Parts: sequence; structure tokens; C-alpha cells
Amino acid sequence: MTTVLIIGVGEFGSNVARRMSELDCEVMAVDTDEERINAILPYVTEAQIGDGTNEEFLKSLGVDNYDVCIVALGGLFQSSLEATSLLKELGAPLVISRATNDVQMKFLRRNGADEVVYPEKQMAIRIATKYASTSILDFIQLDNNYSIYEMVVPKTWFGKSVAQIDVRKKFDINILTVKRGDSVFLPRPDTVFEPDDIAFVMGESENIQRCFRI
Repeated sequence: MTTVLIIGVGEFGSNVARRMSELDCEVMAVDTDEERINAILPYVTEAQIGDGTNEEFLKSLGVDNYDVCIVALGGLFQSSLEATSLLKELGAPLVISRATNDVQMKFLRRNGADEVVYPEKQMAIRIATKYASTSILDFIQLDNNYSIYEMVVPKTWFGKSVAQIDVRKKFDINILTVKRGDSVFLPRPDTVFEPDDIAFVMGESENIQRCFRI
């Protein structure tokens, strides 16, 4: 079972805490606000009122025993920096911190964050990409280059097999799965595309956009 310490249970932190609890993680939630702690307590393993920037308090939690420590203090950037730095100094093996802009992201990484999440930017990119074309049904950015797109199959693919369209050779992208009606399956080279098929493709965003003429 994964053990998780979440510092800050505002809207972002509480949603992370609830979801990780649903995934059978052992979650300890910490916040200075008693109302927030009372609200999250029914959904986590344990919750405490405390200051995530206080070294003695963090020591009392035994932060080095948690698999993951998440700093979700939102707009309290100075507190996020302090909590991130202290967690690494106290031996936390994996520290994930939340940023609200690019500058914060850089400073959090410099202060010990193993990973920085930027939910506002990530959601903005996802929405902008998804609604840039009616062919795009959904979009997941894997890193700065690679993404997974859920795409409406173009008419030029109808009646042709995966081998015939050969997007891997022509565009260096992979068709991961195909959705047809209520079923999802792994396509084979002889799989023939039909109208209303949906393809999940992975590759560099530029190559996917060229393939689907977005």
C-alpha cells in the first residue's frame, strides 16, 4: 500500500487526497485550517492540524517513512518553498509540489521538488488542444514532445487497414487502440477502419497534427 502525506487540503489537495484514498493509498492530510481538516477526515486514513513549514512538526510525522509527499499549498508560495525544502532535508523520498506559474515551478525544482505539477497550465493546454479541431475528442500531454490524442478517424481511412495507412512509417506515430461503438480493442495490421471509429494515437504532437491535418 502506498503511503502519502499531503500538506494543504484546499480544493486541489482535498481532491488529490480523496482520489488517492479511493485508490487504496494510506493518506495523511495536514492543514493549518481546522475546518478543512474536519472536512477531509472522513475520506483519509488520518488528518492533523499543523504547519507544514514547521520543521519540528514535520519531524513528528516521520516524513521519510512516506512513499510520496505532496505539497498542495496553492497560492502560499513562500510556504510551498519552505515545505518542499524541509521535506527533502528530512529525507522524504519523493516530493511533488504544486505551482501556479512558470517562475514558481523553477524555484520549487531548485528547492528540492522531485516533480512539480501546474494544474492550471496543464488544463489550459488540454482544453485549447481539444477544442482546436472537431476531430480531436481528447488529449493527454505526456511530456514536452509526446502526447496521446483521441481522434475521429478521417474519411480517407475508411475501408483501409492499419497496414495500408501505415501511419507509423509515414508519420512516426502509433495507433494504440480503436474504439468502435461500445468496444475498445487493440488494432492488428489487418484491422479495417469503419465510419465512426475512434483512434487513440501516440506520438509527437507535430506529427499527429500533420497526419490528421489539424
